[in-house]
Amino acid sequence: MRHRKKFNHLGRKAAHRKAMLSNMASSLILHKRISTTTAKAKALKMYVEPLITKSKEDTTHSRRVVFSYLKQKEAVTELFKEVSVKVANRPGGYTRILKTGNRLGDNAEMCIIELVDFNETYVTEKKAEVKKTTRRRKSTKTADETTEVEATEVKGEE
Repeated sequence: MRHRKKFNHLGRKAAHRKAMLSNMASSLILHKRISTTTAKAKALKMYVEPLITKSKEDTTHSRRVVFSYLKQKEAVTELFKEVSVKVANRPGGYTRILKTGNRLGDNAEMCIIELVDFNETYVTEKKAEVKKTTRRRKSTKTADETTEVEATEVKGEE
């Protein structure tokens, strides 16, 4: 019986699976989005999200722990420099899986897995737009003259 065994072996031996997930995680961190099968994407999500959480705390120990999983110095540097800064205030859910249909060759279910904060299409924060005000009547005085007149009126009243 397989009660409570939810780990997907992906049809590979442990060493092959570990190497594949390490390479996919490094590619995801470097390129911010990769295309793969849905089963691999779900396994990758369980693999990479704890690493992103670990990267929020930039210590030597956390860098070594992440490096033991990724085994690529460039990916670790990218994770701690860029990715951890963008996800600093996010409590979890750093990746998004978008299904793209089936592969032509073997009809495998394909998807795109991406880092959430790096897709500009879905970012909810909007840049502050400068409002243009339309004025009905143009002022004849410049701003400097107006302030000088107001300053003299205040002095005259005292």
